Amino acid sequence: MLYYVIVFFALSIISGFLGFSSLSGTFAQISKVLAVIFLGLLILSLIGHFGPGF
Repeated sequence: MLYYVIVFFALSIISGFLGFSSLSGTFAQISKVLAVIFLGLLILSLIGHFGPGF
């Protein structure tokens, strides 16, 4: 999932450089959402790993 965050961020930078501002904003928004999902899953995974075992 982190791979997709980096890919959409790069697409956002490239499309912004080429002048496609609305497309750049869309890619940036997708990248932000995926980054939040990644961080949420990472935190849940760490809590499950270091938390009390069931």
